[in-house]
Parts: sequence; C-alpha cells; structure tokens
Amino acid sequence: MTTMTSSLVRRSLGAFVIGSVLSATALSAPASASETAEHYQIPRLEWTFGGLSGYFDKQQLRRGFKVYQTVCQNCHNLAHLSYRNLTQPGGPELPKEEVEAYAAQKQVADGFNDAGEVNMRPAKLADLFVGPFKNDKEAAAALNGAVPPDLSLITKARTVEREVEWYAFPFIMLKDVLTQYQEQGADYVHALLNGYTEPPATFNLLPGLSYNRVFPGHQIGMPQPLTDGAVDYDDGTPTTLDQQSKDVTAFLAWAAEPTLADRKKLGAWVLIYLIILAGLLYASKKLIWRNVKH
Repeated sequence: MTTMTSSLVRRSLGAFVIGSVLSATALSAPASASETAEHYQIPRLEWTFGGLSGYFDKQQLRRGFKVYQTVCQNCHNLAHLSYRNLTQPGGPELPKEEVEAYAAQKQVADGFNDAGEVNMRPAKLADLFVGPFKNDKEAAAALNGAVPPDLSLITKARTVEREVEWYAFPFIMLKDVLTQYQEQGADYVHALLNGYTEPPATFNLLPGLSYNRVFPGHQIGMPQPLTDGAVDYDDGTPTTLDQQSKDVTAFLAWAAEPTLADRKKLGAWVLIYLIILAGLLYASKKLIWRNVKH
C-alpha cells in the first residue's frame, strides 16, 4: 500500500511539473502571427478624470467636441448620447441655443402620416445623436467595406494589452486596483490616434489599409484622421496632433460616462460613511462586551 501511494504521489508531482512547464511555455509564446510583429507599449497618461477624485475639464471637453464635430462625426456616431447631455453640468456645458442649432441639422423619425409614410422632423435636445449613415450597409458602401464603430462607449470597450511575462500579471493587476487605474481605454484611443507611421520595409500592407503601430495586426481601415492644425481651437490652445488626440479622447471618455464625476463624489462619501460606521460598530461591540470575560 505504501509503495502504491508513493508511486501515485510521484506521478501526480510529475504531471504537475509537466503541466506547469507547458502552461508557462504557452503563456509566454506568441498566440498569433500578428503578435510577432512590432509591439508598441502604450504609455499610461495622466487624465483629469482618473483616480478617486477625477473630474472632466470643461474646456478640454469643448475642444474635444469640436474635434468630433470637425472630423469624427463624418464617419462615426454617438448613438447612446443625447444632445441635451452637451448642456448638462459636468460635461462641455455648451449653451442651450448652440446645441439646439446643432441638433436641428439632423432629421429624426416622428411617427407616421395618414398615408403611412414616416414623418421627419429636426432633432431636439431630448433625441439621441443621429449618425452620418442610415445603416451599416450604407456605411460599408461609402467606406470601402468598413463599418465604423459607434464611439459612445469606445473608451469602455477598449483596453491596453501589456506584453509582459505571465507571472507579472497579478502584480500589475494589484497595482491597477491600488492606483484606481481605469483609463486603459482612453490611453488606447489616444495612442491609436497617434499611432500612424510608415510601415516597416518588410511589412506586407494590404491595399486600402493604413499602418498603425497600436492597432492589433497593425493594419487599420481608417486613414489617419488627425494631423497638426486639423482643427482650430477658439481658446488659442495649440492644435498639435497630440493635443487634439487628448481632447477628443477626453470627450469620448465623458460620452461613455457623463455622470463619472458624480459617481466618484458619491463613492468618496460612501467610503467615509463606511469608515464611520465601522468605528461605531467597533465601539458598540467594546461597550456591550466590556464586562464579559472570555
């Protein structure tokens, strides 16, 4: 019996060691051919909306909205955002009249007439953003077969892929939790907008695509949208590519969560409440059990 038990233990340990080696090899090896290409380490930026006390800079949001108006809205939509959000506190806080005029440029369906035809009217503050295309097929036909993604939640839907050893991931995750790092999507979008470069001489770039060192596979259907001086800012801020990228990324982060500042304020008050409650509970416990011997 002892011999059989020892044999089973040795086999189990051997299987564990082999499995560990194979797992480590699989995790450290590239998963696809695209990962063997140039890897760009996306930098972590400092955003006003990051951290426990984050907030959106109104002037930056206004600049970012202008970039969206001038460049992005020609192909992309903000389908989950209402026009009225542009006027509300915590956002760009644009004048109501300006937003009404902006919304009125688009037509939305408003019921049917007696002949069964769709009535159309200018969009109002309460309406959701209206995109440049009626549907995905129209978008694909106009953009060489590519369907541009909706940008409402783009900073929530993207993240930063880190190329590190497998055993380092738990420590990176712990650091992100402790530092309240939730801006991976914003860092990715900013890096993507700045990631257009000439492809390496050995890179096989397909026709109709652009080389981007950040995009997975490094081939993207969207031509470079921003360049230095592409947008004129009313407040005199230099319109460099990096500045425009930061501004429109901040605007898209706000579009994904217009109530972020309120959520973080509420979270801070909840933490304070929980700390006080924990102190009161501890004091109550000490008071109730003070004369009881253990």
